[in-house]
Formats: sequence, structure tokens, C-alpha cells
Amino acid sequence: MDHYLKANWHSQTPETVLTHFGVELGQGLSSEEAQKRLATSGANRLTARRGKGPLLLLLAQFHQPLIYILLFSAATTAFLEEWTDSSVIFGVVIINAVIGFVQEANALKAINALAQTLNISSNVLRDGQRRSIAAAELVPGDLVFLQSGDKVPADLRLLQSRELKIDESALTGESVPVEKQAQTLPSATLLADRANMAYSSTLVSYGSALAVVVSTGDNTEIGRINKLIGSAEPLETPLTLKMSQFSQLLLWVIIGCAAITFAVGVWRGETMLDMFMASVALAVGAIPEGLPAALTITLAIGVSRMAKRNAIIRKLPAVETLGSTTVICSDKTGTLTQNQMTVQFVQAGSEIFEVSGSGYTPDGEFTNHNQAVDPSLKPALLECLKAGLLCNDARLIADTDNWRIEGDPTEAALLVAAHKAGLHQASVSGDHPRLDAIPFESAYQFMATLHHNLAEDARHIYLKGSLESLLQRCDKAFSADMRLVPLDKNGLNQQAEAFGRTRLESPGFCAR
Repeated sequence: MDHYLKANWHSQTPETVLTHFGVELGQGLSSEEAQKRLATSGANRLTARRGKGPLLLLLAQFHQPLIYILLFSAATTAFLEEWTDSSVIFGVVIINAVIGFVQEANALKAINALAQTLNISSNVLRDGQRRSIAAAELVPGDLVFLQSGDKVPADLRLLQSRELKIDESALTGESVPVEKQAQTLPSATLLADRANMAYSSTLVSYGSALAVVVSTGDNTEIGRINKLIGSAEPLETPLTLKMSQFSQLLLWVIIGCAAITFAVGVWRGETMLDMFMASVALAVGAIPEGLPAALTITLAIGVSRMAKRNAIIRKLPAVETLGSTTVICSDKTGTLTQNQMTVQFVQAGSEIFEVSGSGYTPDGEFTNHNQAVDPSLKPALLECLKAGLLCNDARLIADTDNWRIEGDPTEAALLVAAHKAGLHQASVSGDHPRLDAIPFESAYQFMATLHHNLAEDARHIYLKGSLESLLQRCDKAFSADMRLVPLDKNGLNQQAEAFGRTRLESPGFCAR
């Protein structure tokens, strides 16, 4: 199936792609055909780079210029029967090797454990039936169902799409979910703009779709990146470069001093044997055998502190490189940050409320003029938060030790803010079942949902979106006591600009 690999699937119609892979839209592949293709294309997983075995990993700890000098000095002092000095130097070398070996072995173990967590399952159509299989069993031509919260298991050509948005930050670094559709695109369309393609390792944040697998394993875009990383030459850190230069300089200085001492002693009439012994003693004494141990212990402490912050350091010298970094440049939210949006201010009923807390943990309080506020006593605030909760397609999920979201980060921030006020998604949605919805479109900059308010037996439309799009559709607002009053559009625009100048998140504006 090598002819599957280089086609520009985004520039071909869905019908052409299905014909090429010999699959029917309502039937999918047969189990027998899937097994044949699996034997040909291989499992849908990235080829792991072959690492060093335990013995090579241990021997690599001795592959350092300064360690060579220490080993030479240990051998020399042993030859001279200076057993105490020889034992101390050799002990330093062994301790250095053991610490480096344990650290790198633990890092590799952690990385392998992390890779195991990436094993996922996929919903596919086979033999005319929808079934769940391991993603590793996917083959080119499989029909895959995608929905919110799914991880894309392979490179896919979209066949049908319903309001699909995919977080492609793992591939492109772009943290904002990308809107997808199934329409054919020009052949010259760049990878990041191929809206009819879904790529392996990306995450579905919204909507649903049906797609056909076009590439698996190492033939995916993420697999190509993996190959490039595997072929990259390892670079030395500034610390290892400086230590190598220092070791070479030290070696020549010690040899030079020993040679001068030997020559001067012989010139003054000393015996060659005595001067040789004196020169060797000088060389051994000049070697800083405590330097590797001090460096290793210092770096090990740094690695330990990084590990407590959930940062995996594979090689000890990398800690020094990270510690000496003075400027980090990044142009993408989510590359160095956690990409967790947080509501910090809410304007409702002509009042401004500050919201504490960060991330997706629903812990925080509302304050007004630095005074704590009970949201249940602020009906306009509750109504605004309710709008953000109901006009929302994200989900807030409580795991064992943290909170996570499924869906768009901005919508998740609105959910978290509502939870902080005691409005929970399940109960509020139960009291206001959704009847219909207008999904968010970039051309209109808003989303609307229709709900049945069971308590009032009335239908309400909740709307959320950009300030500009909503102000065009509103002429009244709720006051603090929920009376309808004329909408102060200029005041809202000025307040939005004020929030923008503080470099904080702009407040959401919700209307009913």
C-alpha cells in the first residue's frame, strides 16, 4: 500500500478517496480485508527508537574527558601502591556513573510509561457495523467516527462533518481549535490550512465527523516528525562543551607541568626514576577529582527539584542548560502555558465582579470592590453565568486528582465560572433542557441556544459571542435587580477597552 502514502488526499473528492481505498460508505471494510491490510501496512503505531541497553547506558556514563583523566590517575596511583588515593578517585568515578545511570534509566522509564498512556481506541465501521477497536488495528481505508473528546487515531480525510473543531496544537502549535469541513481543497493548500483533514495525535474539541483513514503509523504527519527527531544529531549542552574544553586544557597543562618538572629535575642531577615518580605525583595531585562528584551531585539536586514539578529530565547536564536560559520566545498560547482559559471579571447589572482562582479547578470567590460577594444574592450575575453555562458545548469532568475539560477552552472557562457560583451543569441543564442551537460561526461571531425553562414554562434564547456582534442585537440589559433598562453600549465598549489595557482576559458578555 505504498501508493497510499504520497497522495494529496485533501485535493480529492470524498467519492474519489473511497473508490481509491475500495470501501463503501455505509459498509466499511470487511474484517478479512482489514486483516490483509494490517499485515501489509503494519500496526498503527510509531516505531520506537531503539535505546541503549543497561550495559551500554552504564558504560556511557564513563564517556567523558574528565572521567578519562580520573581513571588514568586512579590506575597510576594504584600502580604506585597509593591505595587510599586510588580508592578515593575510583570511588568518585563509580558514584558519578551510578547517579547518572539511575537518573537516565528513571527518565527513560517515565517516558516509556507516558507513551503507554497514549494507547487509545477508535470507533470504526466494519462489516456494516459500528464497533470499537484499538487504534493500533486501524488500516488505510477504515471508516472512523469522530466526536468531541476523541483523540484522532490516524491521518484521516473527512467525508462528513458536523460543526467539527479540532485542537491541532500537538502538530502545529496553534492552541485555538480549527474548524473543519469535508469540502475538497486546492492541491497547493498548506498542511495547517487543510480543513478537510484530521491528523493523528490531535484532539476533537467540538462536533462530530465520519472520516476515512489515509495514513497510519510512521506514514502519518506526526510519524514523519518522529522520524526527523530520530535522525537528528544529539547536541552537546553548554556545560558538557565547557567541561570538555576545560578537561583538554587541564590535561595539557598537567602534562606540560609534569614534563617540565621531570626535565628540570634530571638537569639538576636527580635520577630519572625519582623524577618520573615526582612527575606522576604532581600530575595526580593536580587533577581535581572532586569536580565530577560536585557537578553530578549539584545536577542531581536540580533534577530532583524538576521532578517534583513533573518535569522529566533525561540527562543531567540538561538541567544546567535550562537553568542558564535567560530569554524564552514563544508565539503560541499553549506551547509553554497550560492553555487553560480563566474568567477573571464579569460585568452584570452595571456591576463589575472579580473572580479568583485559575485553571479548570472550580474553586474561587466573587468580589466587588475587594469585598466578598455571595452570587446567590446577585440575580443579574447569576443570569449572566447561567447564560455562559447553558449556551455551551464543553464539559467539565472531575478526575481522581484534577479537573479536565472536553471542548473549547473558552467555553470551559465559562463553565468553571458558573461552578464557582454554585451553578452546576447537570442541574441547570436539567431545569433548562436545550431545544435547539445555532452553532458558533466565525462570520457571525456568536452562538445561540434555545431552552425550555421548566420553572416558568417559558422558552428562552441564550446568546454568547463577541461584544461587537452582541451589541448589534441588543437594546436592553438587566439592572442589578433584574429590571430591563436601556443598554449603555458606549459604556460597555469603554469597559472592554479598560479590561484590555490591564492585559487580563476580556470579560465575556452574555445576553438573554
